[in-house]
Amino acid sequence: MDLTLNVWRQERADAPGKIVSYDVPGVDEEMSFLEMIDVLNERLIEKGEEPIAFEHDCREGICGSCSMVINGVPHGPQPETTTCQLYMRHFKDGDTIFVEPFRAKAFPVLRDLIVDRSAFDRIQQAGGYISINTGNAPDANATPVNKEASEAAIDAAQCIGCGACVASCKNASAMLFVAAKVSHLSLLPQGQPERYQRVLNMVSTMDDEGFGACTNQSECEAVCPKGISVSYISRMNRDYLRASVSTPV
Repeated sequence: MDLTLNVWRQERADAPGKIVSYDVPGVDEEMSFLEMIDVLNERLIEKGEEPIAFEHDCREGICGSCSMVINGVPHGPQPETTTCQLYMRHFKDGDTIFVEPFRAKAFPVLRDLIVDRSAFDRIQQAGGYISINTGNAPDANATPVNKEASEAAIDAAQCIGCGACVASCKNASAMLFVAAKVSHLSLLPQGQPERYQRVLNMVSTMDDEGFGACTNQSECEAVCPKGISVSYISRMNRDYLRASVSTPV
């Protein structure tokens, strides 16, 4: 396959950026998208040019760091797929592909395709954990959890914090991410003691970080590589309303 890649290049956070076009001939359709960029970078290095900076780690669709907007869609055209798990067979010979970083005020571009997603870390630190001292580990069957709640908690816990939901939203809302992190704990018995303080803290931190509001258009669900449902946003909103009227400030 012979492709044309139009990539956002930006030397540093405070520098202006621009789209730079590269011809990428001889791409194997069994390459992943990141492997294709690896090949391009090797060719750039051989020519004495600066390689494209992008973030990656596991390349197994788990870590969430391979955040790119490909042809206007976070993680590319395949549903429920991270960039690292997107293969070149989903493109055609002669295609022109645009690759940009995630765009959001709360995700400032650091360089090329790398953005600062530490805002998610601060939201998680505000309440995405259980701090209750439970003593010795209880027996596995000591605290029964019904099947519906356990499956819903597991589904929410699949969130990898990649930020595609933010990049797809016209308001750069982080509601799906926060809802998943709030819900997977609030659905389980261990998460109940801190349930309402958790949602207040995490939503407050989300707002402080500059993320926008949700307008219920479900772009976030459409691009989520783990297929997390917007129904978790409704669940979080209900908990937030209950917490707002019942929890002392």
